[in-house]
This record gives sequence, structure tokens and C-alpha cells, in this order.
Amino acid sequence: MAEKKAVALGLFDGVHLGHRAVISRPVSMAAQGLVPGVFTFRNTTLAYKQGRSIEYIYTDSYKERLVRRLGISEVFSEDFRELRELSGEEFARDILSRRLDAACVVCGTDFRFGRNASCGINELAELGKKYGFAAEVADDVTADGENISSKRIRALLREGSPEKAALLLGEKYTVSGETVYGNQIGRTIDFPTVNQLFEEGQLVPKCGVYSSSVAIDGTEYRAVTNIGVKPTIAGERSPLAETHILGFSGDLYGRYLEVRLNSFIRPEQKFSSLEELRSQIQQDISFAEKDI
Repeated sequence: MAEKKAVALGLFDGVHLGHRAVISRPVSMAAQGLVPGVFTFRNTTLAYKQGRSIEYIYTDSYKERLVRRLGISEVFSEDFRELRELSGEEFARDILSRRLDAACVVCGTDFRFGRNASCGINELAELGKKYGFAAEVADDVTADGENISSKRIRALLREGSPEKAALLLGEKYTVSGETVYGNQIGRTIDFPTVNQLFEEGQLVPKCGVYSSSVAIDGTEYRAVTNIGVKPTIAGERSPLAETHILGFSGDLYGRYLEVRLNSFIRPEQKFSSLEELRSQIQQDISFAEKDI
């Protein structure tokens, strides 16, 4: 027999402090014998939210890692296109009650569901009574008098303020994923880098150079990360994060890494020569060595 679940509902694209308030309720219900779960939609299947085009903050893979670190046992990450035509009642009956076997569902105050986002928290509570689950609404979380939202965090990242975004996220903004081969230019100027691609549809923070940090095999290293399209190098146009790790030597190709951005150092710029680029990178490193 399937175990009854306490399920957090939401997109959770940034897993910010507001999302964490929702997620914490199912986690706390584990003491009552309920399995804490999250129901969400895969970012790559949801280009619009309530009629607005969005760029998601974190990849689906990192989002799942984060919610599991917060104590979630089961993650249901669904294709929005396959469920978008369900009515609110069909979603409550077929997904929440029958498929998830939810005893309690938790959402934020702005949660919408059902075809054309036609239902909200009042309808969720009524349908819960009909289909055998309790419905709870987590209080909004505010900062500086405003609700914390993914929209606010996206704006901060676009303006190059990762330290302010971190206050709303509950952790430093992170570039995650496997490292890929670059053009090896960094090695030729004595600053080898690891490269991580941004997914199509994912938010790309303000292009430029950041002080950063990365943990490798339990050791935390300071680093310098360039986000952008590498204007000094001809032919490079896809945005990526390129990180030089201070005091580390070794092969990291194909390794999964989490690079955390600390603060913005300077905008991306084009240099007249690789020697000029080398000189500027050394200045960036000096800044990163002092940054916390």
C-alpha cells in the first residue's frame, strides 16, 4: 500500500525563501508519518506562467537537488504540456488524490492550477474536502516590505547583484552542471578554466566577471567566473560560465560542479590582445582573493 504524502505544490524555479516556507511544511509532517514530497513542473516545458514569458533561474536538475537537501523525499517533476488541459477538479482528483495519494498539500498564496489557471487556494481547499486531503497555505515571506519572488531575484541577477539575490534565495546563486570542453584559450595564457553551459530558456545573469567559489571533493576554493560570450575570442557566441579556480590543478572535464557567485567585479569587455586579457584576469584574481 502506498504511503500517504504531504506535498508542496509550486514551480520552485529558484527555491527561494518563499518556496522554502512552502517546502518546510511537508518536511515537518514527516514526524507524523507522512512522506514529504514536491509536485512541480519541469522548467523546460513551461515557457509561460500566467500569461507571462519567463526565464527559469535554476535547472530542473539543480532544483531537485536543492529540494532534496531541504528534506524532501519524493519529487514529482511533470511535463506541463501533458497536464495543462486538466480542470481544477481533475487535477485534484486524478493527480493529488489518486496518483500522489496526498493527505495534505501545501502551496503559496498565489498558487493557481487547473485549465487556464482557473483555480486558486479556495478551490483547492474545497476540492481537498471532496477528495480526502487537507490544504494548507504558507504565509508570504517578505524582504524590505515586498514579497520575495522569482521575478525580484531575476531582476537582481540581470543587474549583476548576486549578493542581494542570495538574501532572497537563502543561499548564494549557483551555476550548476557538468563541465564541458572550451576552446582551451585559458590554458594558453596560464589561466585554465572550467566551462558550464546555460540551458536554453534559463536566465543568464549580467554578463561580466564575478568573484565566486566552488567546492571540489570537500575543499572550498575561491574562483573567478566570467559569464558571457567571450568577446575577445572570435566565433564564441553562446552564453556560458567560465571559471578559473584559484589554487587548484587537475582535470575536471565532465565533473558536476556547483559554482557560487559572490559579487560582480566588472562588465564583460573586449581586449585588444590576449596579453591585455591576461593582465586584467590577474587583477580580477587579486579582487577575488580578498572577497568573501
